Amino acid sequence: MTINATKKKKKTSFNVDAPLHVTGRTQYLDDLPELAGTLYAKVYYSRVAHGLIEAIDTAKAMAMPGVVRIISHKDIPGENQIGGIIPDEPLLAEEEVHFIGIPILLIIAETEVAAHKACEAIEVQIKPKRIITDPIVAYEHKEFLSAPKTFQLGDTEAAFAKCEHVFEGTAESGGQEHVYLEPQGAYAIPNGDKSIKIYSSTQGPTAVQRTVAKVLGVSMNQIEVDVNRIGGGFGGKEDQASPWATMVALGTYLTNRPVKYILERGEDLQMTGKRNPYKSRYKIGLDKDYKIIAFEGKYFQNGGAAADLSPAILDRTLFHATNSYFVPNVKAEAFSCRTNLPPNTAFRGFGGPQGMFVIESAIHDAARQLGVAPHLIQEANLLQEGDEFSYGQKTEDCEANHCWSQAKKNYNFEQLQAEVAQYNAENKYTKKGLAFMPICFGISFTNTMMNNARALVHVYSDASVGISTGAIEMGQGVSSKMIQVAASSFGIEEEQIKLETTNTTRVANTSPSAASATADLNGKALQDACNQIIERLKDFLVEHWELKDKTSILFEENTISASDKHIAWEDLIQLAFQKRINLSAKGHYATPRIHFDKATGKGHPFAYHVYGTAIFRSTVDCIRGNYEFDAVQIVHDFGTSMNRAVDLGQIEGGLVQGMGWMTMEELIYDEKGVLKSSNLANYKIPDIYSVPKEVSVQYLETEGSELAILKSKAVGEPPLMYGIGAYFSLANAILAFNENAKITYSAPMTTEKVLLSLYS
Repeated sequence: MTINATKKKKKTSFNVDAPLHVTGRTQYLDDLPELAGTLYAKVYYSRVAHGLIEAIDTAKAMAMPGVVRIISHKDIPGENQIGGIIPDEPLLAEEEVHFIGIPILLIIAETEVAAHKACEAIEVQIKPKRIITDPIVAYEHKEFLSAPKTFQLGDTEAAFAKCEHVFEGTAESGGQEHVYLEPQGAYAIPNGDKSIKIYSSTQGPTAVQRTVAKVLGVSMNQIEVDVNRIGGGFGGKEDQASPWATMVALGTYLTNRPVKYILERGEDLQMTGKRNPYKSRYKIGLDKDYKIIAFEGKYFQNGGAAADLSPAILDRTLFHATNSYFVPNVKAEAFSCRTNLPPNTAFRGFGGPQGMFVIESAIHDAARQLGVAPHLIQEANLLQEGDEFSYGQKTEDCEANHCWSQAKKNYNFEQLQAEVAQYNAENKYTKKGLAFMPICFGISFTNTMMNNARALVHVYSDASVGISTGAIEMGQGVSSKMIQVAASSFGIEEEQIKLETTNTTRVANTSPSAASATADLNGKALQDACNQIIERLKDFLVEHWELKDKTSILFEENTISASDKHIAWEDLIQLAFQKRINLSAKGHYATPRIHFDKATGKGHPFAYHVYGTAIFRSTVDCIRGNYEFDAVQIVHDFGTSMNRAVDLGQIEGGLVQGMGWMTMEELIYDEKGVLKSSNLANYKIPDIYSVPKEVSVQYLETEGSELAILKSKAVGEPPLMYGIGAYFSLANAILAFNENAKITYSAPMTTEKVLLSLYS
């Protein structure tokens, strides 16, 4: 692994959570001490995917020992609605159920065992209705969650008429279960003033606060949400943490006692939404030099039974429909289809990977039919500086070709290619596949209004610092980065700073920790707060030291200096405190320049783009269909990484999670809407034996974007897209064995699909 040289010495491997994790002292929601009198909640959910509720019998359950209350939609004091983007999802089902797992009743009991037994005693009669699980069928029945959307650039119809080569086909990508280590859960505690405090495992504290207030019929200032950290989210706790927090708050509201609910893994798998599966169609046109002249994509998103975040996810599919390529004529149409599955939701990449897979499939299909290597078409069409995306934004500081050329050079692609060719010539029943996967991923919430953040900073009289932001730590290292931001601003050590829990009373109206924008938004807000205090201290020093101005004052290494004047950080704070200088500040940041007109599908929605290139090598056992990944070699656009250890971990984790989605994580529902891959025995995620034998990551030598915190580019979501390359390296290995094999462009590429394709 190669890294950039740094201009000045600074910590690049700081991780405030590492000592807690390795010693087992990290505190999650279920580690919080429970108050005396705590009650326990459990959901009774529908076992039918679609139907009318004809009768509910809770008499046996209510008579059981320890059962305090069984709550239905009739007991909700406010609005029975938890839909965020579109109000189409009840907290508790009323007359109709729309998926297996939709909550119908909420049981409140003295113990978890009592709640579980009561759940088994409840009887509900449901009259079945038509069940739809396929987005194409939903499309044909005009079952939509939101209006169809189209992005367009140029004139595809006219362009196709002039193309030398035109190819059409289909591509399908499956869903993906989040499998966060910590299941969904929340703990609500009543306050004496009738307000409620909620400890929630959520990526969006304000979303929880807003939803709870709506359902209880109270104002948001009556609801306090606190998050220390969560045990993984990957998007699954952006909106879908809200129902469980709302349920415990409802229980607390009605009983005036603390109520806790931590979902069992089976409940979590059954009741929560996944990554949206897509079925798509493509049409691609090239000239004689393999330049892509026109591309059309039609995307049918399986949204599940309610909108949740699917309409926004659909947007990002369109934003990333052409991945890292310039296509002068584009028409991308997308449909969010309503089915009788749990409402699907955010997942790392947020629709971007589904869009990228389609164009990569189209390029692979075209290359195969033309008899050329796919990487030749990929390389010929990489984005250049100033190229326009279908949504109107133009590339700035484009690193697409830079990453590609560095990957080819640094990893000696010609030699790799020769080695793969030689291996395949010498081995009959095992074959190797080689594939490139370039990425271009936009950083910002595509809903412009969400791109803002606040932070609160206190410098205490002993010179220690406390900081609060809207960022949620979920294993991605954002806590460490926030501490680094404050430390670099004040010129002090990270150990002098304490990061407080994320709390809606300290930092209000937060956007969720999502969209890879968490460090940028909250870090910039934190910088603003720190700078306010620094400016006050500088003004004080101008007077104290009798300086002409404050331009020469520096804060570094726990010392503040100006020419021949020096003062220790601790001494300055003591003096400022004695002089009644305000040592607290509230910072605010709103990403500049970005805008997007949803009506026209044009604008400048992203602060910047992240680029990269991965080279995959895999080996397929052509007798059994088994495979392994020999190496993944990456050149990634980190900008000026502020924490290389954290960022490297994100690249490795995102890569493997993407590979899992593309190869082994097969989410299966039957025609009745029953989840067949309903436990971790039959839903497989990558383990240590599934990862590539070699993962090499090189840091591209770039300065970074001013809109990235400390010019350190976002690294949460982009690396997941590298995983798409796993699919095509396997496809190429299959074709090396059987050049006439049928590649259906249906992910995941499981061992069963590999075996069938080898002999198709």
